[in-house]
Amino acid sequence: MFTHRIRCVTAEIDGQGVVFNAHWLTYFDDSCTRFMETLGFGPEFWTVEFDVMLVRAELEWKGSARFDEWIDISVAPVRLGTKSFDLHYAASVDGRAACSATITYVAVVPGENTSIAIPAQVRAALEQRTP
Repeated sequence: MFTHRIRCVTAEIDGQGVVFNAHWLTYFDDSCTRFMETLGFGPEFWTVEFDVMLVRAELEWKGSARFDEWIDISVAPVRLGTKSFDLHYAASVDGRAACSATITYVAVVPGENTSIAIPAQVRAALEQRTP
């Protein structure tokens, strides 16, 4: 399973001393980018042949993350449709659950809102990682 590591910085902490809720989507977006890179789809691929748009996000907070803590975020595809797919994220701090999410992405033409079928090479790479 792919895991990305992020360190909390001061600007991400709210008045309660924990990571502000909106930053979790940023963490998951960064983890998605790194996950796709490991599959061979770097920035140049995203801007020329394929892009995605987030169409649904379901987050569940299970604990907190604080300033200067390391967050480990595992990423795994859990559903593949014709034009969309779901990635599941599980974030933990020192082995304790912090936040999880399932995010649905739709494949689109780069720079447009026009949905397209998931490209064959992307589908094949995701299928290899889908449980």
